Amino acid sequence: MQTNNIYKPIKAQLVKVIEESPEIKTLVLVPEEEFSFKTGEFIELTIDGVGEAPFTPSSSPLDTKQLEVTVMKAGYVTDKMHNMQIGEYMGIRGPYGRGYPLEEFYDKEVLILGGGCGFAPLRSLLYNLKAVSDRIRKVTFCYGSKTPADCIYKPYITELRETPKFEVRRSVDKADDTWTERVGVVTVLLDDVKIDVPNSIAVVCGPPIMMKFGTFKLIEMGYPENKIYLSMEKNMSCGLGKCGHCAMGSFFVCKDGPVFTYEEIKNEPNLWI
Repeated sequence: MQTNNIYKPIKAQLVKVIEESPEIKTLVLVPEEEFSFKTGEFIELTIDGVGEAPFTPSSSPLDTKQLEVTVMKAGYVTDKMHNMQIGEYMGIRGPYGRGYPLEEFYDKEVLILGGGCGFAPLRSLLYNLKAVSDRIRKVTFCYGSKTPADCIYKPYITELRETPKFEVRRSVDKADDTWTERVGVVTVLLDDVKIDVPNSIAVVCGPPIMMKFGTFKLIEMGYPENKIYLSMEKNMSCGLGKCGHCAMGSFFVCKDGPVFTYEEIKNEPNLWI
């Protein structure tokens, strides 16, 4: 049973490593105790003697036996995570924060805009939406990456495209000879989306600059500010609101988010930095 001590890591064994792109790997972990989270919540992933970093799990929140965490190599700790060997152990602390309010998505169309490694928390949401698809009208997923090689979760994209009620659109900034989909920043995909805006919800997750212009585009499309959900995963560190590293105006991202509506945070300083 999952421990009630959110400060104490649970041991988890690395059982599989999936290479998603040249800089991104998915680590498949089996916790020693049953572990659960709500989609959009995050964890602290720890390597003894090295350090820890916050991640939103990329696996289904309905699977309590194993956990998938997608890691982009971006520094000392994530480099060590990329070099972990199958059979080694890590620590999981959490879950923390506020996830997606799925009940708000029921009986609506859902438009999801993702970029780069922002697909990781969105995949957890997509798994959850598929599980409750009888309560969702339609899901349109627009995803952008720098190049075709940087597109992650390729088998999952195929699976989504074969799933009733789910539509997938992709773009890359720079194409190669193998690419047959859109070219351009991810917001170009929104030009072709057919959606009932008054009866829909929008979700955005990705690099800050992409989230900024994605949000502005959604507002141009007619989305109310309280119907745009942003996953603001920037600058989180301790996960407990103690270090102050993720302070965003009057909010701590780790405690009050990481999921916010645009209406909640639109006036906070340095929102997109």
